[in-house]
Amino acid sequence: MARNHAVVIGSGIGGLTAAVALHRSGWQVTVLERAESLEPVGAAISLAPNSQRALDVIGLGDAVRSLAAWQGEGGMRSPSGRWLSRTDSAAAAARFGGELVLLHRATLIGLLRAELPASALRTGTPAELVGPGSAGGRRAVVRTPSGDIEADLVVGADGIRSGVRGTLFPRHPGPSYAGFTTWRAVVPGLGRPFAPHESWGRGSLWGTHPLKDGRVYAYAGAVTPAGGGAADDEKAELLRRFGDWHDPIPAIIAGMEPDGILRHDVHHMADPLPSFHRGRAVLVGDAAHAMAPMLGQGGNQAIEDGIVLAHHVAPGGDLGEGLAAYSAARLPRTSGVVRKSAQVARLVAWTSAPAVALRDGLVSTVTRLGPGLVLRTLDGIADWRPPQRTYAAEPEREPKTRT
Repeated sequence: MARNHAVVIGSGIGGLTAAVALHRSGWQVTVLERAESLEPVGAAISLAPNSQRALDVIGLGDAVRSLAAWQGEGGMRSPSGRWLSRTDSAAAAARFGGELVLLHRATLIGLLRAELPASALRTGTPAELVGPGSAGGRRAVVRTPSGDIEADLVVGADGIRSGVRGTLFPRHPGPSYAGFTTWRAVVPGLGRPFAPHESWGRGSLWGTHPLKDGRVYAYAGAVTPAGGGAADDEKAELLRRFGDWHDPIPAIIAGMEPDGILRHDVHHMADPLPSFHRGRAVLVGDAAHAMAPMLGQGGNQAIEDGIVLAHHVAPGGDLGEGLAAYSAARLPRTSGVVRKSAQVARLVAWTSAPAVALRDGLVSTVTRLGPGLVLRTLDGIADWRPPQRTYAAEPEREPKTRT
């Protein structure tokens, strides 16, 4: 009897996590990627304890934890360098059951793709969902340049501008501009220690964190009209905006290669979808719940999605019930994270001097009352645990892809 066939459209973190989890639970999986290669585009990603526990389900949690760089004491600062709040990674680990792990997206993509048979990955293959099928009847249909593919399950992991989402929910407005843009880069180490920090200014922020390999992950955000961008040099733009901020920010910018700076307008799903599935098709990651990056949870929630999806759609089970259970589990949770991320984004977006002074004063006061109060922002998020599931014995695998 043929194995149940799942087609995953998109090879980002959410799509690959779903593919690995489905593969381990007994599905035949095909991942379709529009790009000609799986070389990931991006800088670093922060994996909180919630996504690390999700990765434990597919045997990758410890591999990720081994890549953690000790963050020590850090916190939130003003552009002048004044500490507004201090936190310690040990306190966060005690509260949420693990440390935050920062690693390059390429590393995580490599870990995930190595868990799939080589034949499961098809690059240079744009795909379109032309029919979601029905959970109890006809199969879904995915159109590719080489022909249509019928599937028992289609996973839309095709990002913020998801074509799968548009097919499933054509009347939904989709993500809207969140009001600011971001920059990200990974740069060589400074050759000296520094305290990891996120610094908030007037309608802008900057973050600097070490990676285990000695490099530094830096990110920035600023309130700006959509569709902007420095036509010639994003490094010059960062210098203009952040060059007079506290040490080590000017040195970090100086170490950036202009072509290594990523700039993206931020869009989020201000209006939640009515569901994450229809027929035999289901959404994960940004396709389902794009969010502002202020809590660092976008990739984490995508990882959760993939694990929870595989938990609910075991081969041979009732697919309709499984997809409904997935939507019921993920829609309220991710909508809450989207809202909380937007709330923090609104605080960062304050530009008037009196409002910013009030905000900074409140942060300092809260910290003096108790450092744990700042960590409460992630209560109910970073302490999440995946549903328990014992996977069936895996069939003999084909040769894995190289990392």
